[in-house]
Amino acid sequence: MGLTRTVSPTYLLGTRLPYHSQPPLLTPAPPATDASTSTAVVVREESGPSRPLRIRRNPTQVLRDGKSNIITAPFPWATSNRATVHTLDYLLSHRLLTITGDVQCKRCERQYQMNFDLEEKFAEVANYIVANKITMHDRAPSIWMNPILPDCQHCNQTSCAKPIISEHKRSINWLFLLLGQMLGCCTLDQLKYFCKHTENHRTGAKDRVLYLTYLGLCKQLNPNGPFER
Repeated sequence: MGLTRTVSPTYLLGTRLPYHSQPPLLTPAPPATDASTSTAVVVREESGPSRPLRIRRNPTQVLRDGKSNIITAPFPWATSNRATVHTLDYLLSHRLLTITGDVQCKRCERQYQMNFDLEEKFAEVANYIVANKITMHDRAPSIWMNPILPDCQHCNQTSCAKPIISEHKRSINWLFLLLGQMLGCCTLDQLKYFCKHTENHRTGAKDRVLYLTYLGLCKQLNPNGPFER
């Protein structure tokens, strides 16, 4: 006749006790990180103690060696911070009433400069956001994703003057693109650059990142306006 072993009520390899008899969960300390890596946050799912830990990373990244957030302002209406423009009050007080940018006709291929009235064009963008924000659901509408381009001033063809966007992201004319509602002409990578340097969430589809870029620029111009996400 064999001996009977008594097993203490604790976790066994490959098994677990009923929920009511399990020991209380302990919140684990966050893993150590150094200054060169993003902060790791440990999150435990509350739906059951057997769920694995999820590691959520802070999307903020440290700039590479030799890079700085401070640059030479590429335009009079831009600040020395990457992807940042001056406020509307600053621009008006310094008589920066007209914003200029380079475009190229897709038909005749002529390149030339185009001017936008700062107050008039910003009012158009701001009024559109106020009227439609509730239905956007944090996604850029079709009219932003597929911008209606200006007409060519030389060949008079319609919707064909496409903005010339600098290959160097630090030199992108963000304010000109905003006023012309042509930010949708930027690539996803360029839009992510804007969100990266303005502390916006930059993951997801282009319509999501484009929406954040529009609101981010409007908030730079009018920090007290209705442009919160």
